[in-house]
Amino acid sequence: MTTDNTEQPQSVIDTTKPENKPPKGSFLANLAFNIIIPVLILSRLSGEDSLGPALSIVFALSFPIGYGLWDLRQSGKINPFSILGIVSVFLTGGISLLQLDPKYIAIKEAAIPACIGLAVLFTQRTRFPLVKTLILNAQLVRVDALYAALASNGKTALFEKRLAQASLIVAGSFFVSSVLNYVLAKVILVSPPGTTEFSEELGRMTALSYPVIALPSMVILMLAIWYVFSQVKKLTGESLETFLVDQEK
Repeated sequence: MTTDNTEQPQSVIDTTKPENKPPKGSFLANLAFNIIIPVLILSRLSGEDSLGPALSIVFALSFPIGYGLWDLRQSGKINPFSILGIVSVFLTGGISLLQLDPKYIAIKEAAIPACIGLAVLFTQRTRFPLVKTLILNAQLVRVDALYAALASNGKTALFEKRLAQASLIVAGSFFVSSVLNYVLAKVILVSPPGTTEFSEELGRMTALSYPVIALPSMVILMLAIWYVFSQVKKLTGESLETFLVDQEK
């Protein structure tokens, strides 16, 4: 069992400093730099009379890559998901600029969420399950207090079972996303690479990937988190707020 938060006042102070909190508007910034701006560039500026197919891809992909690198620098720590996103964008750009068969983009689009789903399942057998680490974040939840309450009610094993079920839900959502990514890429990317039509199709795929794939996956993740948190009151007899870190300290 980890050390109680009250014995580590410095860690509490660090997690509540203003600079460690997510900046306001970060969601809108993610949306703008990763989707809106690249889509506008690929769909509006890929013609021969403007940037052209190759340069429009370079220019469009520079925004998510630049934002990802900036976000890594701002956070001060390596986020595996951010790294994976940057690698994904680099692969898309490389495949497009080398004018390889679009099927490789479809394979890449399917491989990224599939790898995350496999990581979720693999870490279930380790000391640090991925979904458990994400949900029971020490900056938000007083993990020691929660597990002490579970132990006093003899519900620790049942709670761990619920966490494992949530992990299966999340992994399943990534596997579904993998299939949808592949189908979306195969359906949309039909023009030869290096053409204006291909750049426009790449922009269309990027635009549709959020409402068709990313948003449903996010909803499923939120449902998994809600499922775990809904078990807290049932298994401990206390409300979730009892175990949340006071962000005002």
